[in-house]
Amino acid sequence: MTQQASGNGGGRKELGVAMVGHAFMGAVHSQAWRSVARFFDVPVTPKMAVLTGRDADRTAQAADRMGWESASTDWRAVIARDDIDLVDICTPGDTHAEIAIAALEAGKHVLCEKPLANTVDEAQRMVEAAERARERGVYSMVAFNYRRVPALAFARKLVAEGRLGELRHVRAVYLQDWLADADSPMTWRLRKEQAGSGALGDIGAHIIDATQFVTGQRISGVSGLTETFVRQRPSGEGTEDVTVDDCAIFTARFDSGAVGSFEATRYALGRKNAMRMEINGSRGSLSFDFESMNELWFHDGDEDPETGGFRRIVVTEPTHPYLGAWWPPGHVLGYEHTFTHELADLLTALAAGTAPEPSFADGLRVQRVLSAVEHSAENGSKYIQV
Repeated sequence: MTQQASGNGGGRKELGVAMVGHAFMGAVHSQAWRSVARFFDVPVTPKMAVLTGRDADRTAQAADRMGWESASTDWRAVIARDDIDLVDICTPGDTHAEIAIAALEAGKHVLCEKPLANTVDEAQRMVEAAERARERGVYSMVAFNYRRVPALAFARKLVAEGRLGELRHVRAVYLQDWLADADSPMTWRLRKEQAGSGALGDIGAHIIDATQFVTGQRISGVSGLTETFVRQRPSGEGTEDVTVDDCAIFTARFDSGAVGSFEATRYALGRKNAMRMEINGSRGSLSFDFESMNELWFHDGDEDPETGGFRRIVVTEPTHPYLGAWWPPGHVLGYEHTFTHELADLLTALAAGTAPEPSFADGLRVQRVLSAVEHSAENGSKYIQV
């Protein structure tokens, strides 16, 4: 390790981890930190040293429940500790840049939840800090966990092998419904100053990164529109203005010339976490739906049309990405496993002294797409280059 680490008695080194934030993402990341060394033969063992949050009592309770050794309300003091090697950031987007840059400058590796920041300027500053830190052997990664869905990692392999030929069409949607009730109370995710954007950044960021990952291409331009359906929400004794989008729809062009369509909404009543993708090429097609996350549908256009068509691949074989560490074939994985895969890749890269992926630069590329969609929507769906 490039950071100070001590032997754990089992022949592997320990990596002292501090996590900032303990709500939804904090719980998911904690589960991954607890399980990664138990299932994967990682070269270092994470030590869940300290959990930080704003409220002392709630943070202490969360630390005890999630398996952290201690709790703190001062993240600045935590990143100065000699026993901390990595800082895991699970806070709202408006705090990402400050915490990440401070941690990198203190010589700590950083794992940061997506989207990387709330603005392109913030993301750019984070990338610059990451590049400076990298020269000192200090690394960073942005947490786009859908890259670690075995079916999508396998889809990337098929595309890279040329099984789809020349890529032509990309379709991606992310549909949720947890805001469909207009009487649901206000949350930080509906405040632009905290969240940056609404459905666009919250879940649209995932399908932007996932499609670029699977295709191996970058989005070069977009034309978008956004809408806010419920403009005020119950808050305290009254109401509060919603300052982000409720849905975002945009078309895109990839740098190869392929075209794409994207939709992100938290108002698709009946859809809980339908993250879907279809890719059409000159030789074949792929289709994926996260609500059936252990399946990938593949059409081989080279087959005889009489027996051709989409076929269902159950992605649970030990030769499929990540699956060799888990259960026998057919025993499916869930959402939480993607984060364990993420940490296995991160720990392996850190021990090898190589930069983990996706990098902060990858996160910046997604941020540029998000910004371009917003600017396009503000200017009558004008085509904006990324």
